[in-house]
Amino acid sequence: MSTTPKEYKRIVLNERPVAEIEPTTFRTEILPFDLKPGNGEVVVRMTWLSLDPAMRGYIRDTRSYLPPVQIGEVMRGHGLGVVVEVGPGSEFSVGDSVSGAWGMTEYAVVKDSAIQKLNVPKGAEPLDFLNTLGFSGLTAYFGLKDIGKLKAGETLVVSGAAGAVGSIACQLGKRIGAKVYGIAGSDDKCEWLVKEVGIDGAFNYKSPTFREDFKKLGYLDVFFDNVGGAL
Repeated sequence: MSTTPKEYKRIVLNERPVAEIEPTTFRTEILPFDLKPGNGEVVVRMTWLSLDPAMRGYIRDTRSYLPPVQIGEVMRGHGLGVVVEVGPGSEFSVGDSVSGAWGMTEYAVVKDSAIQKLNVPKGAEPLDFLNTLGFSGLTAYFGLKDIGKLKAGETLVVSGAAGAVGSIACQLGKRIGAKVYGIAGSDDKCEWLVKEVGIDGAFNYKSPTFREDFKKLGYLDVFFDNVGGAL
């Protein structure tokens, strides 16, 4: 039986960085535990937090697909957790494992509609929902299947191929039966893509011969662009 803590920690945005993230960018707050779920809400205890590249964009005071995190607000982030208390009318039960974007906080009150119960398939584990079964895997899967409509025998090129989304897209492409080529930013990454991920070839975009090497590839059927902009 879990016990309610007397206090909990959360990380909030303290100041917007000018360039690099600094020790003063965030601050840790310790608050008395007074969280109570309302109608259709639950209290979640964080178990895992995903640190994603998108988080750097969340703290910029610029227009984007999500509003920026404001000074003093809990830093936005996606994670896994366990329901420890349910409010009236909630569809969840104490002990349910869930995923959601409640941010960098040990405990949070969240609406039922903002979280998803984890139904872990055979051979997987809850942590997989922060990578292959999470946003990265879903982005790669639907990008190739629904948007790119990649087919066996076709040629796929993936930019940012050594990253979270790109490396999954490469593996899915091979599983579909395509010829897969990746673009990355170092020789080590290119070697890893070929030897470990198992793609057919990789191009270092920092190489002085990149354009010539890439042109030799010829026709390609699907370009999975993780970066944007000109090659």
